[in-house]
Amino acid sequence: MMMKHQSRIKISQRILLILVTVFLIHSTKIRTSAEEVENEREFDYIKGSEKGPSHWGELNKEWEACKNGEMQSPIDLSNKRVTVVPNLGVLRKNYKPHNATLVNRGHDISLRWIGDAGSIDINGTQLFLKQCHWHSPSEHTINGRRYDMELHMVHESPESNGKTKVAVVGLLFKIGRPNPILSKLSNYIKSLVDKEEEKNIGVFDPSDIKFGGKKYYRYMGSLTVPPCTEGVIWTINKKVGTVSREQINLLREAVHDHAEKNARPTQPLNGRGIQFYNPKRKE
Repeated sequence: MMMKHQSRIKISQRILLILVTVFLIHSTKIRTSAEEVENEREFDYIKGSEKGPSHWGELNKEWEACKNGEMQSPIDLSNKRVTVVPNLGVLRKNYKPHNATLVNRGHDISLRWIGDAGSIDINGTQLFLKQCHWHSPSEHTINGRRYDMELHMVHESPESNGKTKVAVVGLLFKIGRPNPILSKLSNYIKSLVDKEEEKNIGVFDPSDIKFGGKKYYRYMGSLTVPPCTEGVIWTINKKVGTVSREQINLLREAVHDHAEKNARPTQPLNGRGIQFYNPKRKE
């Protein structure tokens, strides 16, 4: 009887070990999958490609929002669709210098802060700056016009339900004088050409990223890359900055060939409202 009991214990231990192993393997796959989305390989920006934007929602079950979502980004910010809302108020920023790394994610170049680099306040919610990255040409358009580059500043705030609230500030640029931020980062970007690596660049002050004006557009949308998660608060600054053609070319040279023009096509508005803050104009 004693031997049978010991045998049952050993079998139970083996079953437990197998279950733990399966769980760990599954957890690793989940984490790896998330990293692969960020480091792309699974999608591209080439029109007509099997992995292009029109097929993103078919490539992965977790990316279904890219195809079926009703609040997708980017969109065209048309004057005909805009409602002036003076009480939106000036976008309040409280950024501070912090250590950062520059990352070549294959589909874009991303500047990440390690730790607390400050926040913005939207509707009384504090959202913390995590990273920014560049798209060329721009993803959002204004009255049908696409600009030469768009910078996305990604902010996050954990919610009580375990989810994360995301807010992105978008800045548009046209060809002109060199962009001061890209001028500071150019040597680091050159070192990352065709390399999916990251470089520690030391302390970087996000306050150096100038918004230029107080007017902005506001709407609810999504991430513009898979998994195209919805519920993102978008703020697009009305003021258009400048960037040199050489800086655009460097960003495109650094990433993979299929992402040289890494802008997702504009998506249907589907009845969403677009608010516009203009401090000088009354409703």
